Amino acid sequence: MAATVTANYSNGGGGGGGEVVENGGVQTGASMMEQLVPEIRTHALSYLDYRSLCRLSMTNSTMRKAANDDNAWKSLYHKDFTLEQDSVTPPNGWKAYYAATRDILNINAEFFNIIREQQLAAMGLLWFNADFVKCIHASGEKFSGYTAVMESWQQAFSWEQSVDFQIRDVRARVHSDMAWVMLQANVVMDIRPYNVTNAFEFHNGRWYMVHHHSSAALVHNG
Repeated sequence: MAATVTANYSNGGGGGGGEVVENGGVQTGASMMEQLVPEIRTHALSYLDYRSLCRLSMTNSTMRKAANDDNAWKSLYHKDFTLEQDSVTPPNGWKAYYAATRDILNINAEFFNIIREQQLAAMGLLWFNADFVKCIHASGEKFSGYTAVMESWQQAFSWEQSVDFQIRDVRARVHSDMAWVMLQANVVMDIRPYNVTNAFEFHNGRWYMVHHHSSAALVHNG
């Protein structure tokens, strides 16, 4: 019931508008959602997705405060990403940490789309242009520096057929201006899964890839 009320409110429903006035302990001119005690309200907000929670924060000052509650964003982070970072205390709060993690995962997904479509120019824009960047392909070959890394991708795109794969067990960690993603890639027509680690750095207002490492995972039979 609480989740339904919250969703309706975020879409502009839920009753009265204007200022919230307390009258004998009851808020008049307020929606049912606003009249909930903070603990129950936070629990109700945990049922919302990212977009709904953002829309709710734009309704009025009361709901903006509720939608920006750190516990609500922590709950959403655990639901959408992972429970592994329950002990983490993000310096800028869970809302900012959620947004940064979402950005990293989107960029990481873009990296694999570039490989699927063999877009060398897009790959060049994704990587940070520096001597310290490194790329270790599944073949075991290591390339250091931006120029060498781009040449390795040019070679890969020139002789390999279009590759399709499924990405699983994605785990991201963001720390200040650095982030890394670990995952497993299952290539179609290849029985071996691959363990992949991608590292990113934040420069000039955006994230860039600075490290890629792919290696065949051990397969245990039986």
